[in-house]
Amino acid sequence: MFYAQSELILAPALLLNALALVCALCGGWLLAATQWRIARASSRATQAAVGSSTLPARAASTARINQVFYRFGAGALALALGLSMASRML
Repeated sequence: MFYAQSELILAPALLLNALALVCALCGGWLLAATQWRIARASSRATQAAVGSSTLPARAASTARINQVFYRFGAGALALALGLSMASRML
């Protein structure tokens, strides 16, 4: 008697491509969200009072965190590219 195989067999290349897709989606979303964050911050800065003394300190800290987000998003996209290229070698 023959029994149907009940477990799903996935090729390693397919798993690597799926992981690359998740990394690319996360990295792309992070880059897009950072752009949206910059646009919101610049629109708030134009609406803020001109004589505010906390504005330069906030701008510096916002620029630093945006740079971190950009680097992390670019790193996620680079990881996705590397995983996708590695899956072709399998």
